[in-house]
Amino acid sequence: MPGMGSIRPKKYVFALDCADASALAQFYAELLGWQVDDRPEYPDWVDVLPPEGNAAPVKLGCQQIENYRPPTWPDGPIPQQAHLDFYVDSIAESSIAAEAAGAVRHSHQPSEDGNFVVFLDPEGHPFCLCEE
Repeated sequence: MPGMGSIRPKKYVFALDCADASALAQFYAELLGWQVDDRPEYPDWVDVLPPEGNAAPVKLGCQQIENYRPPTWPDGPIPQQAHLDFYVDSIAESSIAAEAAGAVRHSHQPSEDGNFVVFLDPEGHPFCLCEE
């Protein structure tokens, strides 16, 4: 709305629902070279922080929920609500690292020109490795 202004976030958190917050956080920490921030006072929530730690403006949150069911993208009864895109210098090299960390290349690859590849994390969330 005009005149309303806008919010000015100090930090951006992308939260992923999952069955095992600790395991999913460990996957993303390994994939990205980030660090796990596991706080005992929040057993169902684990943060994944970039090298700058809590001073960084962005982080991933892994939220453990009961009865988690992974999305069935691109078709199926459980739609994808969101996904992560990671821009890399080389999809080929980054794919090796992603699979070593526990990612699985999705059977559905919609990119016609190969500028992105779809993977699933260990909890079934789609994410893409992309080249510009």
